[in-house]
Amino acid sequence: MVTFLPSRPGPLADVPAFTRAIGGAESNVACTLAAAGHRARWVSRVGTDGFGDHLLDTVAAYGVDTGAVRRDPHRPTGVYFRTDADRATDAHEVVYYRAGSAASAMSPATVPYATVAGARILHLTGITAALSADCRALLHELTAPRPGRPLVSFDVNHRPALWRDGTAPEVLRELADRADLVLVGTDEAERLWGTADPAALRALLPGPAALVVKDGARTALVLERTAARPGPPGVAGTEDTGGTPGPEGSEGAAGPSGATGPDTLTVVPAPRVEVVSAVGAGDAFAAGFLSGTLRGLDARARLRHGHLMAAAALTAPGDLAAPPRRARADRLAALGADAWGRLHLGPGWTSAGTEADEEVRTR
Repeated sequence: MVTFLPSRPGPLADVPAFTRAIGGAESNVACTLAAAGHRARWVSRVGTDGFGDHLLDTVAAYGVDTGAVRRDPHRPTGVYFRTDADRATDAHEVVYYRAGSAASAMSPATVPYATVAGARILHLTGITAALSADCRALLHELTAPRPGRPLVSFDVNHRPALWRDGTAPEVLRELADRADLVLVGTDEAERLWGTADPAALRALLPGPAALVVKDGARTALVLERTAARPGPPGVAGTEDTGGTPGPEGSEGAAGPSGATGPDTLTVVPAPRVEVVSAVGAGDAFAAGFLSGTLRGLDARARLRHGHLMAAAALTAPGDLAAPPRRARADRLAALGADAWGRLHLGPGWTSAGTEADEEVRTR
């Protein structure tokens, strides 16, 4: 979609002007991955209007392959307006104008499976499932088990304003359970399923090999399926610096209902961030975690790269921000637990010098 960003804080009724930008969870992830040096393709539909031109030109400028995007001469490109408040607060407002949009007409007939078959990772979100019955059928088709299927990543991305029929909890649970990798925030998990407890969420979603649970500015964790081994269910962790079980780099055995084997649990705290705009951080986190997955990094590094990408988005206006250079992100992700705990990231940190890697101060 085309996004209209407010010229000043406050409710939509009081904002006098807006700046045009691009938005959309999947395109945000594609743009961030491309900017981080990966090959990315965005698959969608836009209108033949000027907003569609703007979307294609802008997404392509990030280095994303837009060759699979189709133009719909009968339906418009979706747009939305938002305030600059955090989505988790009552002050946040968003107004969508995409009923009957080109993207809402995506279906198994208009997006053939061959379009995505050659990817290493296929990233989907629950937002698409909310757009129409055809979109929901498309996601059901793309998450179906089949030989040679790409690793399917599914970000739950629950947007209450898009779900008016009360079906979100079951539809999103079913789609998530068909994926290989699932990302969900504790706030949306609580809204959808009445719990944010990782063990309870794992019991609800036994299918994915990896379940990432994000707790806002505090922590993120991943439960990953490992080879079955004897032992009682539960979680027993040891911190990598010794001592009692704790969050940073901890791992243990969890026996979720329906899982083929226990899970390894890894928890990484988020760095302190001076927030400029809270919108887009979830998509950036997903891009960072997927980048680490493509590079074969371990769980702690994947979570840290997710946090760093999110910090880049949080410290810049708009839905998209330039990610840190890979070498710099790798240095920060490799910090010891104490040094990681001292990180304090502010506007401009992604382009700052490397001499302050042990502790990046806010400006």
